[in-house]
Amino acid sequence: MREKNITSYALFKKGFSKATYYSIQKGNSISTNTVNQLCSLLHCSVSDVIEYIEDDPS
Repeated sequence: MREKNITSYALFKKGFSKATYYSIQKGNSISTNTVNQLCSLLHCSVSDVIEYIEDDPS
């Protein structure tokens, strides 16, 4: 969002759910539909939105 200079308010105006936005901020999991919606709104690829981090094996 910083790279695109898009605020959370702008996402909300485009129809992105506030509840989903705040859930993501808290680190909760999201659906592929949500990733698709973010990519569409931000005009970016999936790798710009999510990153794979391996779980700690311990």
